[in-house]
Amino acid sequence: MIAFTAKAQRQIRALRRHYDSLGRTEATRNLMTAVQEAAERIEAAPAAGLPAPRSYPELARPGRAWVKAGRYWVLYRTTAPPVIIAVFFETANIPGRL
Repeated sequence: MIAFTAKAQRQIRALRRHYDSLGRTEATRNLMTAVQEAAERIEAAPAAGLPAPRSYPELARPGRAWVKAGRYWVLYRTTAPPVIIAVFFETANIPGRL
């Protein structure tokens, strides 16, 4: 099972609280499905991630990779084992939140 940093866990909790406060149970389900899908893809092929989201090439960093799952971008360390370090909704201002 892939590990999550405390920051990634906080981001997921914040998204869940936001969706819960709006009564958007389907959005919460989609978030959790996307996170699970990303984790499975990362575990299966850690080297297959992108260097950065296409719209933010300046975010590329050595030792980090990105996957898109559902409507979320997931950032992870490419260490062995990989670790998820951030989760962002696709329209978030990612550079402003890193």
